[in-house]
Amino acid sequence: MSSDNHVMTTTQVAPNIPSRGEICAWASYDIANSTYGTIVATAVYNAYFISVVAGRTPGIDHGLATLLLTFVISAASLLVVATAPVIGAIADATASKKRLLLCSTGICVVATASLSLAGPGMVSLAIPILLFATVAFGTGEDLIAAFLPELASKNDMGKISAFGWAAGYIGGILSLGTCFAYMQRSQAIGQTATQFVPVVLVICAAFYALASIPTFVFLRERAKPDPAALGQDHIRIGFARLWQTIQQARVYGDLFSFLLALFVYSCGTTTIIHLASVYAQEVMGFKTIDSVTMILVVNLTAAIGAAIFGFLQDRIGSIKTLAIALTIWIVAILLAILSQSKSDFWIAANLIGVALGASGSVGRAVVAQFSPPGRSGEFLGLWGLAVKLATACGALSFGLVTYLTHNNYRLGLVTTLSFFLIGLLLLTRVNENRGRLAANEVIPKDDVPELAKA
Repeated sequence: MSSDNHVMTTTQVAPNIPSRGEICAWASYDIANSTYGTIVATAVYNAYFISVVAGRTPGIDHGLATLLLTFVISAASLLVVATAPVIGAIADATASKKRLLLCSTGICVVATASLSLAGPGMVSLAIPILLFATVAFGTGEDLIAAFLPELASKNDMGKISAFGWAAGYIGGILSLGTCFAYMQRSQAIGQTATQFVPVVLVICAAFYALASIPTFVFLRERAKPDPAALGQDHIRIGFARLWQTIQQARVYGDLFSFLLALFVYSCGTTTIIHLASVYAQEVMGFKTIDSVTMILVVNLTAAIGAAIFGFLQDRIGSIKTLAIALTIWIVAILLAILSQSKSDFWIAANLIGVALGASGSVGRAVVAQFSPPGRSGEFLGLWGLAVKLATACGALSFGLVTYLTHNNYRLGLVTTLSFFLIGLLLLTRVNENRGRLAANEVIPKDDVPELAKA
């Protein structure tokens, strides 16, 4: 499940048409990183952190543990936002997206395995490791998605984006299914979560590493080094480019309106991704194996949702498709808030799965379609920035509401629901046809003279 590098440009790309195999190699990374997103960020580790790692630390109740977790998620997202312009500038100057991706992947794999060392009460060890893992994961998301404009035309962007998204959910099913089998076997012989979760984290790290191999073997780096940018101040260049991109995006009114709607509803989607298993555990009484089973099934419905809505998007339009997905989100969260039984919550969870797959793939493609020719990667970068900022705001808002209301997780979910309602309202301001037409009215970069010097 990917976002896009915040300042990555595609103006120096060799005109090589990618093969289906190379597109599959690109999508293979979605399979790989969904392992972390599914096992660590969603199904297993976050709930384990609250109930075992932080929850068994003296003086920390579950409300404070939730606040600590959401603080780590928020801090990591802000760090990704802060470092992305510099990483993007370096990648552009040296044509090194692939090398940087290898580095971020290695850090995330090692950090994920290292989380197994933080046992009950070892919150001071777990927090920095989780922070490193989450930052590396987010950076990898940005870097892999920056290849999308090199692999797809605007007419195929919806299908290929959806293909990568659906592949990610298939990866989640495969990795989580492997862990599910191991956890069932462990419980059958009397082991507890403190014994089998550390092993699950090692399995997650190994699956991440293995599934990413096709990407590094077959995906090509089409960008060419920029000799003029070598040796320059990448920090200054990176942030100057980011500011210029923001300035340029404002020229395209519907793109800017969509980015605002995207930011707001993503505060909701990212919160659900990170805290679904926590809510299931704290409110609905799910055990670890119950949460894993639920997320396993939800990944399947999400893959179906991404595939179906990807094709629907190309037929009825992106904004209408996204409005349908957000409506499903709203219905699902209302049902989750009102759920009194596990069966009710299961219905809500599967509706969320369909909506999650749809809103993720459609949102990424909308920004690409609203971007001027040859600059999709640059403007897609704002998509990644919006989602990362939304992750920080959404997660922290849930954590603060839960902590201040003395562990009222249902009220925290009501706060999350408001993001979807406001996001849907803001989406009505976006005119898709006008946005597509504006994308063809190319405005040169040096039309922003005060930034051209950067």
